[in-house]
Amino acid sequence: MTAAYGPHGSSLRDLPRLRHTRRRRSSSWDRTGGNDDRETLGPGETATLLDVAGAGVVTHIWVTVATSRTLRNPRGKADDLLRRLTLKAWWDGEEHPSVAVPLGDFFGVGHGRTTNFVSLPLQMSPEDGKAFNCWFAMPFGSGARMEISSEVDDADVLVYFYVDYEELDALDDDIGRFHAQWRRQNPTQGVTPGPSNAAYQFHGTNLTGTDNYTILEAEGHGHYVGCVLNIQNRRRTRLWNWYGEGDDMIFIDGDVWPPTLHGTGTEDYVNTAWCPTQSYSAPYHGVTLAGGKNWRGPVSLYRFHIEDPVVFERSIRVSIEHGHANKRSDDWSSVAYWYQAEPHRAFDLAPAGERLPHQ
Repeated sequence: MTAAYGPHGSSLRDLPRLRHTRRRRSSSWDRTGGNDDRETLGPGETATLLDVAGAGVVTHIWVTVATSRTLRNPRGKADDLLRRLTLKAWWDGEEHPSVAVPLGDFFGVGHGRTTNFVSLPLQMSPEDGKAFNCWFAMPFGSGARMEISSEVDDADVLVYFYVDYEELDALDDDIGRFHAQWRRQNPTQGVTPGPSNAAYQFHGTNLTGTDNYTILEAEGHGHYVGCVLNIQNRRRTRLWNWYGEGDDMIFIDGDVWPPTLHGTGTEDYVNTAWCPTQSYSAPYHGVTLAGGKNWRGPVSLYRFHIEDPVVFERSIRVSIEHGHANKRSDDWSSVAYWYQAEPHRAFDLAPAGERLPHQ
């Protein structure tokens, strides 16, 4: 019987359904039979996590990394390692990567940080979030290649990994390819605060969405399935210093104002409320880094559209205001996750110096 992507999902109810795929794994196990189960990357070097021909689907990725300095780094404090390591993936021999993201950000937390959290597609697990897991399905029709590269210039990096996948005989024509893109704007282009803090935080209008922070801009047919948002508050003040109030706006298939989907505020888009100061993780939304006192510290949020993907036939722009009416000038970065038919609009990563966490 032909092995195909199949009509089954991954729910507990569906597990009894018999299938005909062939389970495979690529990992960093020590081929000598010893315990050196890792790749060691010098500055500028690359580890190949997966390089296979034929049809299949990546079903799970586990990665952990370390240098001598991260082994001494307690409780996931800031380090530029996770912004200097990059994850890239190519499907079906394409020229431009479909995944191009700093390693830590891809797995759900920005700012070069790690922390324990649980969502449906992404998780960081003990110790202190240094075990990275991904369950986004990543289908391919004629081959797949996945790499981690090091732009760490002062240390070797140890990379341990599993990439679990299934071999298929063929992939149906209606199966999209997985994509993940990292973006950053530091700082966002806001306005100078006036004498009234309330006016700066809450007043003003935005009736175009032109100057919003862009999370994703894609062309073709596909569906957006979520993002990780990272914000570093750059305003130094003892006044109330909330980074949010920015409405999410998703423009679909050439929308002019208003967008097809218009939300009510940053914390509302990630399904929290009232200027959250607490860490929280759930299957589809969460706050992995809450920002600390007066939201001065690093913030990392996620919202996954697993049950409610945003479909586009021709194009999509996923955007959000940086503060109400785009008044704030903070450090924003993001990872967008989506599926689409190829070819995709080409993108790549900013240089390492433009990715480092805000100090």
